[in-house]
Amino acid sequence: MAGYHHGNLRDAILAAAASAIARDGIGGLSLRAIAADIGVSHTAFRRHFGSREGVLDGLAVQGNRWLADELTAAAGAGEFRDVGVAYVRFALDHPGHFTVMFRTDLLDDDDPEVIATRATAIAPLRDGIRAQGTGDPTAAMIAAWGLVHGIASLALGGAFQESPEDVEDLARRALALLFPS
Repeated sequence: MAGYHHGNLRDAILAAAASAIARDGIGGLSLRAIAADIGVSHTAFRRHFGSREGVLDGLAVQGNRWLADELTAAAGAGEFRDVGVAYVRFALDHPGHFTVMFRTDLLDDDDPEVIATRATAIAPLRDGIRAQGTGDPTAAMIAAWGLVHGIASLALGGAFQESPEDVEDLARRALALLFPS
């Protein structure tokens, strides 16, 4: 073990966990391997997270904060479709986080921070739908979220041969079919 020399063990654990999930999937997440990779005891994560579920909750919270920032920036800089494209871009740029963020089977759904950050992350998409003036904003929200989440999930799963930029363009065109104006 090389010994831990970084300034923030919590962030180092989250970064290593996100990389492991992006590379090996949820099933490949080993806290012992992460600890060895960053040069700390396999029990070091317990101080910050308590358990494997705590690490996954931490990834979901961090990912939802980042997603909220990206969607809010997209909402302020362009049109509604830009928010959907930003959602897909986030997933492609942060696959380890995205893989965990909406997996209620992996997370403590009673954790107030998970609940709050998830709601904050989705707010720009929800608000963009409301601004579209659809007759059924709830159904429109599910359609838009399902569309961009589905495209992101399919892309991460290797279903598309397109480049990330082409996947983003696909998301924009698909959103235009649902929301033509």
